[in-house]
Order: sequence, then C-alpha cells, then structure tokens
Amino acid sequence: MTGTLPPGGIAVKERSNLPLPRAGPGTRVRAMSRRPVIGLTLDSEAPGGYSKHPWYALRENYCAAVMRAGGLPVLLPHEPAVAGAYLDDLDGLVVTGGAFDVDPALFGAAERHATVTTKDRRTAFEIAVTRGAVGRDLPVLGICGGQQLLNVVLGGTLIQHLPDEVADALAHEQPNPRDEPGHGVTVTPGTLLHRICGAERLEVNSAHHQAAKEVGPGVTVNARAPDGVIEGIELAERRFCLGVQWHPEYAISSADEAIFQAFVEAAADGA
Repeated sequence: MTGTLPPGGIAVKERSNLPLPRAGPGTRVRAMSRRPVIGLTLDSEAPGGYSKHPWYALRENYCAAVMRAGGLPVLLPHEPAVAGAYLDDLDGLVVTGGAFDVDPALFGAAERHATVTTKDRRTAFEIAVTRGAVGRDLPVLGICGGQQLLNVVLGGTLIQHLPDEVADALAHEQPNPRDEPGHGVTVTPGTLLHRICGAERLEVNSAHHQAAKEVGPGVTVNARAPDGVIEGIELAERRFCLGVQWHPEYAISSADEAIFQAFVEAAADGA
C-alpha cells in the first residue's frame, strides 16, 4: 500500500486490505434510523451579564429532556425571514418559555397591562416558525410562554395579568424552586394530554403571570388549575399540537417525561 505525507509528516493510508468489521444484529437498525431533529426556540437578552453584546440563552434541561426522549435538539436563532428554511430540516418544534409576554396587540387587545414586557423580534420569529410548523403538520410542543404564543397563533387570546382577572388566583409564580410542584391541574379525559399522561390529576410547577383566555377554533382545553386557569391546550386536527402552561423539562413527574416522549415519537413518525 502507499502513503502520503500531509502537513505534520504523519503518513495517511490511502487504502487498506484489512477486512471490514462484520455488522452485528443492531448495526443495521442504527445505520437506517436517526434521531428526529427537534428545533427549540431561544431566549434573547440585551448586552450585560454573560456578554457585552446581545446574546441568546436556553436552559440546559430543555435540551436534556429532548435527548432523553430520543430526539436531537437544535437551537433556532431569531430569523423570521428564514423560518421556513429551518422547518425544512426539522421533524418537530418546541416553543420555549421566557420572562416576557406576547404583545397584546397581536391578539386584538385594545389595552396593554402595565406588567407586560415584550421581546418583539423573538415573538415575530416564534409566530413565523410556529405558524409554519402547524401548517406543515409538524409536531409542536408549546411550554409555558410557548403555550401562550401557540394559543395566539391558533386564534386565541391571553389573560394579561392573572391577579387582576382571576378571582382568588393561585400563586402561579410559585415561591418554591421550579423543580418542585407548585399546584395541581385537572386533566380532561379523552384528550391527547390524558392519553399521554394516563392521569386525571397532575402535580406541576408554575412560573407565569399570564395564561390562555379564549382559545381558537378547533382548540381543546385539556387541563385547568383549581382556580380555573387554563393549563393546557391541544389541536386535535394535527398529528401532535400540544401546549402546557408548566415546565415539563424539569421532569418533576413521570407525566413530564411522558410528554416529551410522546412528542419525540410523533416527530420520529414523520422523520
């Protein structure tokens, strides 16, 4: 056999007569299958803290939850003009949460509550990519603020500040750590969420001051908190279109893990 000397002087074999390793029973499955590619939307921050320049951020547990469920997480910078190009390479979409709100003008509100803060470029991107994913029937999972955005994309509206609109509202911004339950939710029998979780009551964490108010055409409310606040929505006419108001990426229950598992399985079915 012959060799060449690349920079650095180490010989590289051009061919080998050694036999290739024999494929074992599982080799063919691994070669023919792949993890479904799951896009996750990012948060964005102004200069300061991590960097003196604008920066993106996402908690590690979002990606870890996708990985545990068998998906391949990829992060999506906020480029509304190329949302379709992202979707060309995705098998599913997670719309993540964040400490900001959807602009009330986007769901037709005449007034804006004093507590509302927006991230307009992030929202513009998330609307574009979520609308595109729903249109293509890609699996979509909206989490916390992602559920709220999903509800707006599907034609719904939002409560702008729970303490002002819900009598005797629970502490939806729980004081205890996010990896602990904050309150319970009742799950509607016969819904996708109920089929996934196999329970009519779940203990969930809670980190929001807004929630879905009216849902759009064809949207089903699949979970509520004891104070009546909507905690979950779904669109039955799509393969998998689910929103939850809590953060299942913290995996505080088996139901949280089941949500990601069902979502990634749906993405794999179309991959």
